[in-house]
Amino acid sequence: MGKESPVTYQDRQFLTFCIKGQVFGLDIQHVKEIMEYCAVTPVPLVPEYIMGLLNLRGKAVPVIDLSRRFEQEGTAVTRKTCIIVTEIQYSGLPFDIGLMVDSVNEVARLTKDDIGSAPDFGGGVRADFIRNVGQVAGTFVLLLDVVRLFDFADIVTMRTIALNSGARE
Repeated sequence: MGKESPVTYQDRQFLTFCIKGQVFGLDIQHVKEIMEYCAVTPVPLVPEYIMGLLNLRGKAVPVIDLSRRFEQEGTAVTRKTCIIVTEIQYSGLPFDIGLMVDSVNEVARLTKDDIGSAPDFGGGVRADFIRNVGQVAGTFVLLLDVVRLFDFADIVTMRTIALNSGARE
């Protein structure tokens, strides 16, 4: 395998994925794991986009359907459906959240020339969820701000559910 060139301060890597035919990206620094869709245990009395809990090696991980979070029809589970396990900081501690998506594409390296400002409109997605717009092989990619996908109440709810599930944290 050839030696990769070093990443400069201008280069960033993004995991690209699809939701309802639209391509999105997440900064790879927030991605812990990508897995095939598997059983998620439903939890009552949570927002509709919180699918439930995933047991990931004994750890309870809340899973949200990004399509529903974007106020679209829920994700239909197919053989390409994936859960992207992300890590965000909550009260100074790491917290894992699974994001259910239609499919995962690739990890793309973008330079500052490939990344533009976020639009004032979201193309079916709240504009505050979008950090920037990138271009990968001539295709526009909406680069999401993983932290802004959740508000404080969502994080508290998911954290409480995970801690009360009996799984270790």
